[in-house]
Amino acid sequence: MTPDRSSLEAAQARLHGHVHHTPVLSSKWINQQTGAELFFKCENFQKVGAFKFRGATNALLQLSPEAQAKGVTTHSSGNHAQALALAARERGLRAWIVMPENAPAVKRAAVEGYGATVIACTPTLAAREATVAEVITRTGATFIHPYNDPQIIAGQATAALELLAEQPLDTLMAPVGGGGLLSGTALAAHYFAPGVLVYGAEPAAADDAYRSLISGQIEPSLHPQTIADGLLTSLGDVTFPILQRHLNGIHRVSEAGIIQAMRWLWERMKIVVEPSGAVPLAAVLEHPDVFAGQRVGLIVSGGNVDLTQAGAWFAG
Repeated sequence: MTPDRSSLEAAQARLHGHVHHTPVLSSKWINQQTGAELFFKCENFQKVGAFKFRGATNALLQLSPEAQAKGVTTHSSGNHAQALALAARERGLRAWIVMPENAPAVKRAAVEGYGATVIACTPTLAAREATVAEVITRTGATFIHPYNDPQIIAGQATAALELLAEQPLDTLMAPVGGGGLLSGTALAAHYFAPGVLVYGAEPAAADDAYRSLISGQIEPSLHPQTIADGLLTSLGDVTFPILQRHLNGIHRVSEAGIIQAMRWLWERMKIVVEPSGAVPLAAVLEHPDVFAGQRVGLIVSGGNVDLTQAGAWFAG
């Protein structure tokens, strides 16, 4: 089930013209502060404001005509929901998106704006899965998993492929929730830049991936409390073994570190980054000895922010 080298190459060719080739930015000031040379792959400038559009589009482009006629469905708290909704609209497909009741309002509004039907459920994985199952029974729609799917992983890998083609790196780092982006990032380095170290970055308050790699089995994410709302999900049976084989480690970060990283990205680089997207920079800030003197690529996963919350984040 692990995407091979040809799967990543095919995804990159397939997505050409459908997704943005996002910019790689840097900041001399941030480099001076961290003692490392950092290269930010800005997926906050991707369609729907997040890397998720890559995987969703890669999956939809491979559906049969029969599957396309019946539409697609998924469960997601935000960015995958938006990505699938827009990818479906661009393909002329119907989409039913199951979202927990506590999903950020800005993300639900965006999903509805892309023309998808939003179905609310209680904020538990069991409720999400049961609601999606009902949608599939009623409509025959194809389920597109947010992260635990080889085609999703291959699509997400294309962000790292673009970065690796532009910059020689010592280290590559991405945030980890369900592991789709980090799995794709690790595979991109494994196949195309095997000398590059790959790390995950994760909130200490939602460190199930870190615990899973230590225990050797998937540890569920139980009641995580972090502002990085895109990193609340647990690893899957596709993403976990990829990370076991190809990851060099996971760095945990504090909530204060996430806010500091976000502030630097907003104020110094003038880019709007959501908390989840700032977690890799927070890892550099809180683990400086690991990255000192290195050329480090950081995947900025998204920029979908509820601006009404920003004042509370930066008030301290």
